[in-house]
Amino acid sequence: MIIAGSENPVYRTPFSDGEHHAVADTTKEKGGSGGGFWPHTLLEAALATCINITLRKYADKHAIPLSNAVTKVKLDRSRAEEVTFAYEVELQGNLTEPQHQALLRVAGDCPVKKTLLKRISFKYGVD
Repeated sequence: MIIAGSENPVYRTPFSDGEHHAVADTTKEKGGSGGGFWPHTLLEAALATCINITLRKYADKHAIPLSNAVTKVKLDRSRAEEVTFAYEVELQGNLTEPQHQALLRVAGDCPVKKTLLKRISFKYGVD
């Protein structure tokens, strides 16, 4: 569970899972200080970090010599009825073509992507 609070300057929002801490904010153009992650960038970060971890775990499990993975995610909200998460990965290491292709396939199977593909609902109240 994430708990978010309020602090100055206006809209600066610290949040924590009880162990890790970070700060969100809105942009200066929208009245914030720009002193933290924009909430939509946190959605991008959730997907990018999940893809990256998934790639590295798969490589470790299958003894693939992946030395580094760089994942980029961009959220496109320009269409009112649909959002698109565009992503790409850069794989580094002494990889064969089959290893490279296997890693690219696995990138699309990360748990956050699977969660985002499900029907989403919202309710007030945390159990």
